[in-house]
Amino acid sequence: MTSQAADGRPEPVGSTRRSKITPEREREFFDAVLEQLRECGYDSVTMEGIAASTRCSKSTLYRQWKTKPQFVAAALRSHRRARCIDTGSLAGDLREAARAAGELSGRDTKLLQALAHAAPQDAELQRALREALVEPEIAALKEIIRRGVERGEVPADHPALEYIPAQMFGVLRIRPVLEGEYADPDYLVRFVEAAVLPALGLR
Repeated sequence: MTSQAADGRPEPVGSTRRSKITPEREREFFDAVLEQLRECGYDSVTMEGIAASTRCSKSTLYRQWKTKPQFVAAALRSHRRARCIDTGSLAGDLREAARAAGELSGRDTKLLQALAHAAPQDAELQRALREALVEPEIAALKEIIRRGVERGEVPADHPALEYIPAQMFGVLRIRPVLEGEYADPDYLVRFVEAAVLPALGLR
């Protein structure tokens, strides 16, 4: 048995038509799910709750995103941002990268914390988390390092270079655990100046 499509032709059994949602409305849905993740944690987020907070029907969300993990993954991917930093020096770029990471530290760290238990159980969710919050930052740091090496500020085989992403991400994740505070811009810049730059032989 088939259903009729808009042009009169039958649709195959089991086919699903996605709702026509404007980019603005989609952004509203994604913002709502990300905010609930930050405030309540992954387990507390429901399709019903998002539908209520955005004043839409559950069926609209389920037609567009069949499951909660798919919905959350789509919201995370929409959150992905490219970062372009070029101050003209490796030390300046690292300070600016630290400052930029600190400005978003609370929001991003909350997402990482909210998904820490759920992501390893769902491959798509884990990929989306990496694509949204991890890979863009690593790519930006690698580009900063590449330019610094090309300018001759640090040798390509310097042993400290490979640990820069781990240092930056480690501080972002661990400060809330150790001190109960997020790593704000001032803290991260001071960390770069006290630990990262000296390890590279930079001032």
